[in-house]
Formats: sequence, C-alpha cells, structure tokens
Amino acid sequence: MKKLFSTKRDVWQYLFFFFSLLFTVATSYEPYQLSWLLKVLPTLLLIYVAIENLEWKSSKLFIIGLAFSMVGDFTFGFFGSSGFIFGLGSFFIAHIFYLFYFGRWQWNTAKAGLAVVVLAGGSYVMSHLLPNLGVLFYPVIGYMFILIFMAFASFFSIKSNIWYVLGGISFVISDSILGVNKFYIQFDASHILIMVSYYFAQYSLLKGCLKNYNE
Repeated sequence: MKKLFSTKRDVWQYLFFFFSLLFTVATSYEPYQLSWLLKVLPTLLLIYVAIENLEWKSSKLFIIGLAFSMVGDFTFGFFGSSGFIFGLGSFFIAHIFYLFYFGRWQWNTAKAGLAVVVLAGGSYVMSHLLPNLGVLFYPVIGYMFILIFMAFASFFSIKSNIWYVLGGISFVISDSILGVNKFYIQFDASHILIMVSYYFAQYSLLKGCLKNYNE
C-alpha cells in the first residue's frame, strides 16, 4: 500500500506547519469550541507519520512518547487550567519514554557547554518560579528535572544528531516560557511563543528519528 505521508515528499511537513500555525494564531481567540481538536492535530499527524515511516520495534518508545504528548495536548486544550496537573503528568511520562528511546549516552565535549547553558537557564527560571508554586511545588520540580534530563539525553545520546539537539533545546524553551507565564508574570504573546517552540520541539525530535532511520 502506498504511504499517504511518505517522508520522501514534503506534504506532511506542509500540513504540520499549517495545523501548527492555525492553532497558534487561534490561541488569541480562546476559548472557543473544539480548540482541543486544533491543538492535537499537529501531534496526531506526527504520530501518523512516525508509524508510517519508522520501524515499530526500534521506534516504539518514541512513538509512545508522542502519544502521551498528544494526551497532554488534549488535557490542556479540553480542561484548561483545571487539568494542569494531569497535563503535566502526561508530558512527564512522554519525556520518560523519550529518555528510554535515546538510550545510552556518550560524552561529547563540544556539547558540554550547551548542556551547562541549558542547566543554568533552567535553574535561573526555576529560582523565580519556586516561591509561587504552592501545592504544585513537587510536581513542577519533578517535571523540570525530567525535562532537563531529557534535553541532556538529546545532546549526549549515541543517537544524537542536530535535530535531536534542536528538539531538546526547544522543549526547554517552551516549558520555561509556560512556567514563567503561569507562575511568575504573564505577558503578551506568551501563548504564541509557547506553542511555536513546543511544536518545533516535537517536529525536530521526529526529524531526528527519521534522519537516523534513513541513514
């Protein structure tokens, strides 16, 4: 059967960026009916492309991670702030599956400086969030720890490539902006910045998988 979204064609990428842009722009008009559907469409497309173009045996952990990310997208989109802890938990599990997918690490001196910058930036953001976390103190601390750990895995995994690195960095940026906006200070265009960096993170991780699989 001919693949609907073969990676040899750019159709899936155009669709992904169209869906991502559509939801990102639509954040300015929330709340509206079925906003959750627009939110999950880009991630759902990535899952479909991954299943169609990757080998399940070697990529199942990554695909399951994408699936938990989609659950997180749905939870945040459907329940809003009331579903924050469940959405956070979904992404926490997603990052664990990404970590297991990345597998064994190897030291790379060139990327060590990048890891230090990410760690310093994450620590700086957390220092501003800590006084305002309240009952979410431990869940948010736990999530940030696993997020930074996942970013390090994208740098130092034996599978690492430029797309994984971009994905890891973009995830840290997206969640840092989300944390600042929710727990420290709200600012205009935050939702646009959050979604652009988030969708780019997921896109980059899939591109990294496809790059390794096709080489």
